[in-house]
Amino acid sequence: MTDTTTDADPTPPARFWALDDLRGLEFDPLLAELLRDEPVARIRLPHGNGDAWLVTRYEDVRMVTSDPRFSRSALVRRERAATRMTGHTVASHAGLNYADPPDHTRMKKIVAKVFTSQGMKRLRPLAQAIADRLLDEVESHGAPADLMALFHGPFPLAVVSDLIGVPEEDRSRLAAWPDLVLSAGPGPESSREAKAQLTAYILELLQRRRHDPREDLATVLAEAMHNGEMSQEEAVSVTTAIQVSAAHAIRNNSANMVYALLTHPEHLTRLRAEPELVPRAVDELLRYIPHRHGVGLPRVAEEDTQVGDVMIRAGEVVYASYLTANRDPQVFPDPDTIDFDRPPMAHMAFGYGVHHCIGASLARMELEMIVTTLLNRFPGLRLAVPPEEMVWQRKGLIRGPRTLPVAW
Repeated sequence: MTDTTTDADPTPPARFWALDDLRGLEFDPLLAELLRDEPVARIRLPHGNGDAWLVTRYEDVRMVTSDPRFSRSALVRRERAATRMTGHTVASHAGLNYADPPDHTRMKKIVAKVFTSQGMKRLRPLAQAIADRLLDEVESHGAPADLMALFHGPFPLAVVSDLIGVPEEDRSRLAAWPDLVLSAGPGPESSREAKAQLTAYILELLQRRRHDPREDLATVLAEAMHNGEMSQEEAVSVTTAIQVSAAHAIRNNSANMVYALLTHPEHLTRLRAEPELVPRAVDELLRYIPHRHGVGLPRVAEEDTQVGDVMIRAGEVVYASYLTANRDPQVFPDPDTIDFDRPPMAHMAFGYGVHHCIGASLARMELEMIVTTLLNRFPGLRLAVPPEEMVWQRKGLIRGPRTLPVAW
C-alpha cells in the first residue's frame, strides 16, 4: 500500500493494484476485499499517473455509470494523466466508448439498426449452421479436441463477420488482430500495428459497401458516412470495436461458461435434463464468471458528487467494477455460488447506462446456442485434463483458457 495523503488531506491512501494473472475463474482477491471493506477506494494501476477512485457496490456502480455528472468524453482530456491498466490506448477516441450523449446517442441509433429482433432472426440460422459445421469438424477430429481452436475461436469470429459483412475469404486476416488489440502484454507497438492493419481493412470494406450494398453493418455505416450522419473516423472506430470485442469476448466468455459447467457436474446434469433452463443458466453464468481482467474505461467527475460515503471531486477519475457489482451480496445472496434458480435481477455483465453493450442480444444468442448445441451433440462432454492442468491466457484484458481440451 502506498500512502499519498498528508495530515491535512482527507483523501484515503491509494492501493496499488498489480493486476497479476489469475487462474481459472478465480475472483480477484483485491476486488473482493474492497467490495467487503472499502466500496469506494483509491487505487493506482500499473500505467499512467496519479490515482483514481474505484467503485465496487452494485448501487454505486449503477449510479456512476448512469449519472451524466460522470463523463467518458472528458476522459479524452485526462487519459494520459490517468492511472490505467495498459501502456497503450485500446479503444479509439472517436467511437462509442469515449462518447457521451448526444454523440453517443447519435452513433448508437445508427448501429442499432443491425441489432434489431429482425436482424437477430436473420443471423440465427446462419449462426446455427456455422456451429453445426464446426462441431462436425470437432467430431471428425476425435477426442481429445481443443475447443478453443476448433469451436470457441472460429464460431464468434464467423458470426460477427456475417453481421459486419466481412467476406469469408478475408476472415483469416482478422483472426489474430483482436488478441493483440485487447492485451496488456505484447506492448503498445504490437497493439498499434494490429489496430492500424484492422483499421485499414475496415476502411476498405466500408468503401466497398458504398458501391456494393448488402444486408450488414458495413452497409449501414457506409450509408451513414455518405449521408453525413457519422464521420469516417467514427464509422471505422465503431466497426473495429464491434469486430474486436465480439470475436474476442464471446470466444473467451463462451469457453469460460463451458469450463464452469464441466467443473460443476451437478449443474451440467441439470441442464441436460432441463434444456429449457439454458437461457436462465447463461444469464447466471454471465453474472458469476469474472469475464475480464481488472476494470474497463473510467469516467471523469464533472462536478463534486457524493458516491456512497465519499465525496468525489470535480476532475477526479472514477472506475466502476461490473464484476464486483455482480458479486454484491446485498443484491445477489450467496453471490459466489452458481444458482440457476436465482430470482431475476439485472446483472451488469453487459454494463449499465448509456454504455450498456449494444451487442448484448447477439452475445446472448451465441452463448445460448453454444451451450445448447454442445450439450446436444456431445452428451458425454467432459474435460480431457484435470482442472488444475488447464492452461489459461496471460496478460489479456478478457480472461479465458488458452486451450480447452475435451473428450466425450
